[in-house]
Amino acid sequence: MKIAAQLRQTNIAEYLIYMWQVEDLIRANACSLAQICQNVVSRYPEAERPALESWYADLLEMMRAEGVTERGHLQICRNVILNLNELHASLLTSTKQPFYNAAYFKALPFIVELRQKATNPLPEIETCFEALYGVLLLRLQHKPVSEATTTAMQSISNFLALLASLYAQDQRGELKLE
Repeated sequence: MKIAAQLRQTNIAEYLIYMWQVEDLIRANACSLAQICQNVVSRYPEAERPALESWYADLLEMMRAEGVTERGHLQICRNVILNLNELHASLLTSTKQPFYNAAYFKALPFIVELRQKATNPLPEIETCFEALYGVLLLRLQHKPVSEATTTAMQSISNFLALLASLYAQDQRGELKLE
């Protein structure tokens, strides 16, 4: 809960990946608040447990209401993707952000390749996040990640890090696009 709030303020890309992990953690606990409390909340200090239980209960209710208990993402996460897509489009047309365009074009061949392999291609920014999250899951499972995938993910990660940084600037009213 505190982590999510802090990440939302400091690094929107890390926030999104964190929230996807939380969604999967809820699913891994059979969308049961009792299991979440037993397996997750109980590991925290007693003083933090009521707020954490409430946070997980709220997320679980949202997941049920939005029909994403088996797959998919919460609307709050989809809204982040939409906001990042809008900023991405604005940045690409801005002459004030040449470094962003350079990072994008460096990552673009990998994005195109990922989208070509997908059975249901997603928008570019979502494709990037799905790829990073997939590699994260592979690493958590101690599965091998090829050198080519590592190279691609480094380029995509750098691109998303820049987008997240520019998003933070935009949120503070400091980003100049024109």
